[in-house]
Amino acid sequence: MKKPFRFGVQGYAPASAGEWRALARKAESLGFSSFHLADHVIGPGPALAATGHPVQTVAAIPAMAVAAEATTTIKIGCRVLCVDYRNPVMLAKELATLDFFSEGRLEIGLGAGWLQNEYDAMGITFDRAGVRLDRLEEVIALIRASSADGELNMAGKHVHAVGFEAVPKPIQRPMPPIMIGGGAQRILGIAGREADIVSLNFNNSSGKLGPEGIGSATAELTDQKIQWIKDGAGSRFDDIEIEIAAYFTVVTPDGEGTRAKMAPMFGLTPEVFAEHPNALIGSVDEICDRIVERRERYGISYVTFGSSVMEAAAPIVEKLSGK
Repeated sequence: MKKPFRFGVQGYAPASAGEWRALARKAESLGFSSFHLADHVIGPGPALAATGHPVQTVAAIPAMAVAAEATTTIKIGCRVLCVDYRNPVMLAKELATLDFFSEGRLEIGLGAGWLQNEYDAMGITFDRAGVRLDRLEEVIALIRASSADGELNMAGKHVHAVGFEAVPKPIQRPMPPIMIGGGAQRILGIAGREADIVSLNFNNSSGKLGPEGIGSATAELTDQKIQWIKDGAGSRFDDIEIEIAAYFTVVTPDGEGTRAKMAPMFGLTPEVFAEHPNALIGSVDEICDRIVERRERYGISYVTFGSSVMEAAAPIVEKLSGK
């Protein structure tokens, strides 16, 4: 059974508190179903410049709270929270509190972390991928246990929560939906097993942004990623919502010419870039057709746009939401 389409907005670097609130309200008024941001910490300087990543000016948890307070219906979330950046028990409590105060509008986005220079700049140990993924699994288990009734008794390698009951309980029962993001085999297998929403991303094992990561998410390689999700999900695959960010969105009557100019920037041919699941370039009708095709091929029904193209994408949202 096909999942109905949903569309999100991701904000990044608001210049003011008023701008952030206005972005969230605008996303809600235009019919988007969710308003997210990412989870990055360090500001301008050589540590960030080496990663190729843009600056995120605000911290994720308080920004989510402000967005929730500014709106009434839209889902609030993060694509995705790095579990290494916070004490797990504190993270679980903060998430439950966000769902409590938003009256049940939280999407819990979780990831194992990948931006190595950010870890180094903050003095956090950047463990090998297997350790970071083990930690993610323990954090997921803690969040699930914290949402349930009863005393916590978890003494794992990475998570310690013993002798108390977690409060508050989230409004959404049994718990808010979990989104797990990533682009490599093990993380997508975990997502298939654990997530309500799987966020397809680049394989960022290099620890920085660049053409290598973008090249890891071509149409053919996305077919492989979907299989990894299926391998983890088994019989529950049809219950999972597949999400992707349309990082490269241009609404234009000259889709072909625009793709021809952009593709070499990422070391791709225009033909390959046209099929790239993170790229939506063309007229509103062309983009809508592409989104429908990708649901048929991959099962992707949840698309997130950057806030800079929110208004340009609004006709797409109006045409496809819920269909």
